Amino acid sequence: MGDPRKIRKKWEGPRHPWRKDVLEHEMKLVGAYGLRNKRELWITATIVRRIRHRARSLLAAPKEVREKEEKALIIRLVKLGVLRENARLEDVLALKPEDLLERRLQTIVYRKGLARTIHEARQLIVHGHIAIAGRRIRSPGYLVTLDEERLVDYAPNSPLRARVAKEAGG
Repeated sequence: MGDPRKIRKKWEGPRHPWRKDVLEHEMKLVGAYGLRNKRELWITATIVRRIRHRARSLLAAPKEVREKEEKALIIRLVKLGVLRENARLEDVLALKPEDLLERRLQTIVYRKGLARTIHEARQLIVHGHIAIAGRRIRSPGYLVTLDEERLVDYAPNSPLRARVAKEAGG
């Protein structure tokens, strides 16, 4: 099982970390999505890499196994909001880290207009001002499903909720 104090690494860094084009692309994504550091980007890239690897292994699987597991994988990604309803396995292979970064709570809060900047969205989440269906979420990297997206709002006891209500009413 391993030592519980030694947590396993959840990410893999880039294979060629000092390539200029890779560095520029990473910095552009870190700035655009308000990530704390590149590790958050690498975690997302690793999740996408594992999903794509699963899709490639399904392409080589026997037909009866492939159909069942392909359907389950696509349904999971559709619920997450990464793919459309009528997606195929080829669409899974075309996923990019940006697709998953768009589903983070931090990005959703900013896109819904609850925060003026992507960085303010992160701070509101960390400080406990954002909730999903009344349940406070403090992780900016939380992946929001399509069902939860409409339920993202200020926390019930947040002073920001009262301020917004007062501004809208008066």
